[in-house]
Amino acid sequence: MVFRAPAPQPLFENRFDAGKQLAEKLTAYKNEPAIVLAIPNGGLPVGLQVALALGVDLDVVIARKIPIPLRPEGGFGAVADDGTTIFNNDIIKSVGLTQSQINYQVAKVRNDIQQRSLAFRGPNRSLSVVTGKTALIVDDGLASGYTMMAAVESVRRRRPARIVVAVPVASEMAVRTVEKVADRVITVHTALVPKFYVSYYYRFWHEMKDDDGLKCVREWEIRRYKPNLKSINKPL
Repeated sequence: MVFRAPAPQPLFENRFDAGKQLAEKLTAYKNEPAIVLAIPNGGLPVGLQVALALGVDLDVVIARKIPIPLRPEGGFGAVADDGTTIFNNDIIKSVGLTQSQINYQVAKVRNDIQQRSLAFRGPNRSLSVVTGKTALIVDDGLASGYTMMAAVESVRRRRPARIVVAVPVASEMAVRTVEKVADRVITVHTALVPKFYVSYYYRFWHEMKDDDGLKCVREWEIRRYKPNLKSINKPL
Protein backbone atom coordinates (compact mmCIF):
# COMPACT_ATOMS: atom_id res chain seq x y z
CA MET A 1 0.00 0.00 0.00
CA VAL A 2 1.38 3.38 -1.04
CA PHE A 3 0.96 6.19 1.48
CA ARG A 4 0.21 9.58 -0.04
CA ALA A 5 0.47 12.69 2.07
CA PRO A 6 -2.71 14.79 2.01
CA ALA A 7 -2.66 18.06 0.11
CA PRO A 8 -2.06 21.07 2.40
CA GLN A 9 -4.99 23.18 3.50
CA PRO A 10 -5.41 26.46 1.56
CA LEU A 11 -3.93 29.48 3.31
CA PHE A 12 -5.39 32.12 0.99
CA GLU A 13 -8.83 32.66 -0.49
CA ASN A 14 -7.38 34.07 -3.70
CA ARG A 15 -4.42 36.11 -4.92
CA PHE A 16 -5.86 39.36 -3.56
CA ASP A 17 -6.16 37.84 -0.09
CA ALA A 18 -2.61 36.52 -0.45
CA GLY A 19 -1.43 40.03 -1.33
CA LYS A 20 -3.08 41.51 1.75
CA GLN A 21 -1.48 38.91 4.00
CA LEU A 22 1.89 39.44 2.35
CA ALA A 23 1.62 43.22 2.75
CA GLU A 24 1.41 42.71 6.52
CA LYS A 25 4.89 41.19 6.37
CA LEU A 26 6.28 44.20 4.48
CA THR A 27 5.27 47.16 6.63
CA ALA A 28 8.94 47.96 7.28
CA TYR A 29 9.18 49.22 3.70
CA LYS A 30 6.22 51.60 3.94
CA ASN A 31 8.25 54.67 4.83
CA GLU A 32 11.18 54.28 2.47
CA PRO A 33 11.68 54.67 -1.30
CA ALA A 34 10.42 51.41 -2.75
CA ILE A 35 8.72 49.97 -5.81
CA VAL A 36 6.75 46.76 -6.30
CA LEU A 37 7.72 44.80 -9.41
CA ALA A 38 5.18 42.04 -10.03
CA ILE A 39 5.76 39.03 -12.27
CA PRO A 40 2.75 38.67 -14.61
CA ASN A 41 0.29 37.36 -14.51
CA GLY A 42 -0.22 35.68 -11.16
CA GLY A 43 1.99 38.13 -9.31
CA LEU A 44 -0.07 41.16 -10.30
CA PRO A 45 -3.10 40.73 -7.96
CA VAL A 46 -0.62 40.05 -5.15
CA GLY A 47 1.56 43.01 -6.12
CA LEU A 48 -1.46 45.30 -6.45
CA GLN A 49 -2.44 44.75 -2.82
CA VAL A 50 1.16 45.17 -1.62
CA ALA A 51 1.67 48.40 -3.59
CA LEU A 52 -1.60 49.89 -2.33
CA ALA A 53 -0.87 48.92 1.28
CA LEU A 54 2.63 50.40 1.18
CA GLY A 55 1.70 53.42 -0.93
CA VAL A 56 4.41 52.75 -3.53
CA ASP A 57 4.57 52.43 -7.29
CA LEU A 58 3.67 49.22 -9.12
CA ASP A 59 5.27 47.93 -12.31
CA VAL A 60 6.00 44.57 -13.88
CA VAL A 61 9.14 42.56 -14.46
CA ILE A 62 8.39 39.91 -17.05
CA ALA A 63 10.10 36.58 -16.52
CA ARG A 64 9.09 33.19 -17.90
CA LYS A 65 10.30 29.66 -17.39
CA ILE A 66 11.89 27.83 -20.33
CA PRO A 67 9.73 24.72 -20.79
CA ILE A 68 11.20 21.26 -21.32
CA PRO A 69 10.32 19.98 -24.83
CA LEU A 70 7.28 17.66 -24.68
CA ARG A 71 7.03 18.34 -20.92
CA PRO A 72 5.89 21.99 -20.78
CA GLU A 73 4.82 21.73 -17.14
CA GLY A 74 8.52 21.44 -16.26
CA GLY A 75 11.27 23.95 -16.95
CA PHE A 76 15.04 23.99 -17.34
CA GLY A 77 15.59 27.68 -16.70
CA ALA A 78 14.02 31.09 -17.13
CA VAL A 79 14.32 34.30 -19.17
CA ALA A 80 13.60 37.90 -18.10
CA ASP A 81 12.47 40.85 -20.20
CA ASP A 82 15.96 42.33 -20.60
CA GLY A 83 17.32 39.04 -21.95
CA THR A 84 18.73 37.75 -18.66
CA THR A 85 18.74 33.94 -18.88
CA ILE A 86 19.16 31.42 -16.05
CA PHE A 87 19.67 27.69 -16.71
CA ASN A 88 19.20 24.67 -14.46
CA ASN A 89 22.15 22.65 -15.74
CA ASP A 90 21.23 19.58 -13.68
CA ILE A 91 17.88 19.31 -15.48
CA ILE A 92 19.49 19.98 -18.87
CA LYS A 93 21.87 17.07 -18.28
CA SER A 94 19.25 14.72 -16.87
CA VAL A 95 16.86 15.31 -19.77
CA GLY A 96 19.68 15.21 -22.32
CA LEU A 97 18.81 18.42 -24.14
CA THR A 98 20.89 19.36 -27.16
CA GLN A 99 22.15 22.90 -27.76
CA SER A 100 19.74 23.29 -30.69
CA GLN A 101 16.80 22.30 -28.46
CA ILE A 102 17.93 24.77 -25.80
CA ASN A 103 18.31 27.58 -28.34
CA TYR A 104 14.90 26.86 -29.86
CA GLN A 105 13.08 26.91 -26.51
CA VAL A 106 14.88 30.07 -25.38
CA ALA A 107 13.98 31.85 -28.64
CA LYS A 108 10.30 30.92 -28.19
CA VAL A 109 10.25 32.27 -24.65
CA ARG A 110 12.00 35.50 -25.65
CA ASN A 111 9.42 36.04 -28.38
CA ASP A 112 6.63 35.46 -25.88
CA ILE A 113 8.20 37.95 -23.47
CA GLN A 114 8.51 40.54 -26.22
CA GLN A 115 4.81 40.21 -27.01
CA ARG A 116 3.86 40.46 -23.36
CA SER A 117 6.08 43.52 -22.87
CA LEU A 118 4.17 45.24 -25.64
CA ALA A 119 0.89 44.28 -23.99
CA PHE A 120 1.88 45.65 -20.60
CA ARG A 121 3.99 48.63 -21.60
CA GLY A 122 3.07 49.46 -25.16
CA PRO A 123 5.70 50.67 -27.62
CA ASN A 124 6.59 53.85 -25.71
CA ARG A 125 6.42 53.14 -21.96
CA SER A 126 9.90 52.69 -20.51
CA LEU A 127 10.99 50.68 -17.47
CA SER A 128 10.37 52.30 -14.09
CA VAL A 129 13.39 53.81 -12.35
CA VAL A 130 14.55 51.58 -9.50
CA THR A 131 17.99 53.10 -8.90
CA GLY A 132 18.51 53.69 -5.18
CA LYS A 133 15.13 52.17 -4.24
CA THR A 134 14.12 48.96 -2.54
CA ALA A 135 12.82 46.70 -5.32
CA LEU A 136 10.13 44.38 -4.00
CA ILE A 137 9.79 41.59 -6.57
CA VAL A 138 6.45 39.85 -6.07
CA ASP A 139 4.86 36.67 -7.41
CA ASP A 140 2.02 34.41 -6.24
CA GLY A 141 4.45 31.71 -5.13
CA LEU A 142 7.81 30.05 -5.66
CA ALA A 143 8.09 26.41 -6.71
CA SER A 144 11.64 25.97 -8.09
CA GLY A 145 12.67 29.64 -7.89
CA TYR A 146 14.32 29.82 -11.32
CA THR A 147 11.83 32.30 -12.81
CA MET A 148 12.36 34.55 -9.80
CA MET A 149 16.14 34.21 -10.11
CA ALA A 150 15.98 35.54 -13.68
CA ALA A 151 13.81 38.45 -12.51
CA VAL A 152 16.24 39.27 -9.69
CA GLU A 153 19.30 39.20 -11.94
CA SER A 154 17.48 41.44 -14.44
CA VAL A 155 16.44 44.00 -11.82
CA ARG A 156 19.92 43.96 -10.23
CA ARG A 157 21.31 45.46 -13.44
CA ARG A 158 19.11 48.52 -12.85
CA ARG A 159 20.99 49.29 -9.58
CA PRO A 160 18.36 49.24 -6.84
CA ALA A 161 19.48 49.83 -3.25
CA ARG A 162 18.37 46.29 -2.42
CA ILE A 163 16.18 43.54 -3.80
CA VAL A 164 13.57 41.90 -1.61
CA VAL A 165 11.71 38.91 -3.01
CA ALA A 166 8.24 38.71 -1.46
CA VAL A 167 5.76 35.89 -2.07
CA PRO A 168 2.80 34.47 -0.18
CA VAL A 169 4.10 30.89 -0.27
CA ALA A 170 7.25 29.09 -1.36
CA SER A 171 8.95 25.74 -1.11
CA GLU A 172 11.93 25.67 1.23
CA MET A 173 14.12 24.61 -1.70
CA ALA A 174 13.04 27.67 -3.73
CA VAL A 175 13.72 30.00 -0.80
CA ARG A 176 17.24 28.65 -0.45
CA THR A 177 17.77 29.01 -4.21
CA VAL A 178 16.53 32.61 -4.41
CA GLU A 179 18.38 33.69 -1.26
CA LYS A 180 21.60 33.22 -3.24
CA VAL A 181 20.74 36.17 -5.51
CA ALA A 182 18.30 38.35 -3.53
CA ASP A 183 19.14 40.48 -0.51
CA ARG A 184 16.16 39.06 1.37
CA VAL A 185 13.30 36.61 0.80
CA ILE A 186 10.02 37.13 2.67
CA THR A 187 7.10 34.70 2.68
CA VAL A 188 3.84 34.31 4.53
CA HIS A 189 4.48 30.56 4.58
CA THR A 190 7.48 28.43 3.61
CA ALA A 191 6.61 24.78 2.98
CA LEU A 192 8.82 21.78 3.57
CA VAL A 193 7.01 19.14 1.55
CA PRO A 194 8.12 16.45 -0.96
CA LYS A 195 5.83 17.76 -3.71
CA PHE A 196 5.11 21.48 -3.85
CA TYR A 197 2.40 23.15 -5.95
CA VAL A 198 1.56 26.82 -5.49
CA SER A 199 -2.10 26.17 -6.33
CA TYR A 200 -2.55 23.92 -3.27
CA TYR A 201 -2.33 26.95 -1.00
CA TYR A 202 -5.17 28.89 -2.69
CA ARG A 203 -8.87 28.12 -2.25
CA PHE A 204 -9.67 29.77 -5.59
CA TRP A 205 -7.04 29.30 -8.27
CA HIS A 206 -6.87 29.51 -12.05
CA GLU A 207 -4.26 30.36 -14.64
CA MET A 208 -4.51 34.07 -15.33
CA LYS A 209 -4.55 35.60 -18.81
CA ASP A 210 -2.81 38.82 -19.84
CA ASP A 211 -6.18 40.62 -19.76
CA ASP A 212 -6.55 39.69 -16.08
CA GLY A 213 -3.11 41.08 -15.35
CA LEU A 214 -3.83 44.28 -17.24
CA LYS A 215 -6.98 44.80 -15.15
CA CYS A 216 -4.77 44.86 -12.04
CA VAL A 217 -2.46 47.44 -13.63
CA ARG A 218 -5.43 49.62 -14.57
CA GLU A 219 -6.92 49.34 -11.09
CA TRP A 220 -3.66 50.48 -9.52
CA GLU A 221 -3.46 53.43 -11.93
CA ILE A 222 -6.98 54.47 -10.89
CA ARG A 223 -6.68 53.80 -7.17
CA ARG A 224 -3.40 55.65 -6.66
CA TYR A 225 -5.42 58.81 -7.41
CA LYS A 226 -8.61 57.55 -5.70
CA PRO A 227 -7.39 55.60 -2.65
CA ASN A 228 -10.91 55.06 -1.24
CA LEU A 229 -12.11 53.23 -4.34
CA LYS A 230 -13.19 49.68 -3.47
CA SER A 231 -10.93 46.96 -4.81
CA ILE A 232 -12.19 44.58 -7.50
CA ASN A 233 -11.00 41.80 -5.12
CA LYS A 234 -12.11 39.00 -7.43
CA PRO A 235 -10.67 35.49 -7.14
CA LEU A 236 -7.71 35.91 -9.51
